[in-house]
Amino acid sequence: METEHRAVTVGEYTFDVEIGGPERGNWVLLLHGFPVGGICYRDVVPRLHESGLRTIVVDQRGYSPGARPLEVEAYAIEHLVADAIGVLDALSVPYALLVGHDWGGLVGWQLAARYPDRFTGYVAVSTGHPSATRDSLASGDQRQRSSYIKTFVQQGAEDNILADDGKMLRNFGVTTDELAPLKVPGALTAALNWYRANMTGDIKTKMACPPVEIPTTLVWSDQDPALGREQADLTSRYVYGEYRLCVLSGVDHWVPQHAAPALASEIALRSAVF
Repeated sequence: METEHRAVTVGEYTFDVEIGGPERGNWVLLLHGFPVGGICYRDVVPRLHESGLRTIVVDQRGYSPGARPLEVEAYAIEHLVADAIGVLDALSVPYALLVGHDWGGLVGWQLAARYPDRFTGYVAVSTGHPSATRDSLASGDQRQRSSYIKTFVQQGAEDNILADDGKMLRNFGVTTDELAPLKVPGALTAALNWYRANMTGDIKTKMACPPVEIPTTLVWSDQDPALGREQADLTSRYVYGEYRLCVLSGVDHWVPQHAAPALASEIALRSAVF
């Protein structure tokens, strides 16, 4: 089933959005993480269409060329959250099932907690509830797993990341095709500004998130080097609605790319709650 590209205007910015699936299907909003845009869901989306779901895949702030502000503070999480709601409003979508991977997952937790009337359920991928991540940083190995963030927020990180044809990201599993958009001037800086705006200073206050009360699934993979089991297990403390933890064995961080059938199945299962 073909998808349709739309340029969706929200305030002063224009977002690249792919829409597809059955006309009468229930909506699913899919949010990507770092550093791969909405293309990360390319193998997931067709399976969702086969399940009767209608998808909205957004290249978020910094990833859409028409939504790439220069100021670091423009990437604070409250702006990322407002963008997602703005896209739904611009498309006249009253509610949707929410899916978010990696950074998209962190945005998704805020959306699920703060706008429960806009979402029938939430499928978080890899990233547990922000409060669970906070708790896990105090013990176990999550602090070490998250140590790469210090590299990402440093001045000049762009040069280091793109050195030797992006070897740092390629070693982490980003493909050459996925890396290409980051080589456009300003693109990688915009992507890194998500970290600089939210993972420096008073991180606890910046990333504070209420508990989530809508039906929620967390899909976590046991070979993820960045996000450990503890933050996944602790997430249940912060979901007051019906909750499911799905553990994918032998899968790395890139769940949408490397476990598309399993992820699509979990999304379809969660969609049936409504």
